[in-house]
Amino acid sequence: MKTVLAALTLLAAMTASAAHHGDILTNKQGMTLYTFDKDVNGNSACYDGCAAKWPPHLAKAGASAEGAWGLTQRTDGTMQWTYNNQPLYTWVGDSQKGDTNGNGVGGVWHTAEKAHKKAEKKAKASNSGYGGY
Repeated sequence: MKTVLAALTLLAAMTASAAHHGDILTNKQGMTLYTFDKDVNGNSACYDGCAAKWPPHLAKAGASAEGAWGLTQRTDGTMQWTYNNQPLYTWVGDSQKGDTNGNGVGGVWHTAEKAHKKAEKKAKASNSGYGGY
């Protein structure tokens, strides 16, 4: 019985994470993109050993951005993609499309999600409880 319950719990968790996959930003290869809480004012704080584990999502020369997408210059002069002014990275622990193994690492790495989802989460958080009444 415990095995059946564990399998059902695992299946429910997999289904829930798959439902959010459509809102997670990915690179052209389909790999999940992440944000880093230690980045400030649109500038990357991830270099050296950090960048070896969390490769920056680099832009090709001459790339242009629009909407929520932007670019930030790294200390080596390369340009890194941003979304809502947050530099984007991939994670070496993800081996295939759809992996989100980097989400929550160290409490400072998070999957990058489409702006509308973040706005919905903030609205739900601010509307929870009694709203100050």
